[in-house]
Amino acid sequence: MDQFMEAAIAEAKQGLKAGGIPIGSVLVKNNLIIGRGHNKRVQNNDPVTHAEIDCLRNAGRIGNYYDTVLYSTLMPCYLCAGAVVQFKIKKVISGESKTFPGAKEFMESHGVEVIDWDLRECKELMKQFIENNPRLWDEDIGN
Repeated sequence: MDQFMEAAIAEAKQGLKAGGIPIGSVLVKNNLIIGRGHNKRVQNNDPVTHAEIDCLRNAGRIGNYYDTVLYSTLMPCYLCAGAVVQFKIKKVISGESKTFPGAKEFMESHGVEVIDWDLRECKELMKQFIENNPRLWDEDIGN
């Protein structure tokens, strides 16, 4: 694990403390974090404030995203993968995809390099959350 995934995990934990879903994300450019965010669907009563979307909003307009890397504690869903493809982010690093497989193949089919680190800490965060909040999790993934 590196400092960027650690920052994404810190975002996930911040979201959990605020009563939300523990998914975090950071956007890296030139080896610096330029945006960070976490899932705020519950906190903002907004179905599209996923961690990656919050992260991109917080990064703001940066001209282009070609040389950025998006880190996320969970494999991005189709909504977030669509943003990755739309903004031509070329690399996504995911903390895990066991809890939710996300849209890895979709991103790859659009030329995005997707790396799944399969991190125990990310899986444990989600496992504990889902055990304690199964209905909220089902809502988050559209079940």
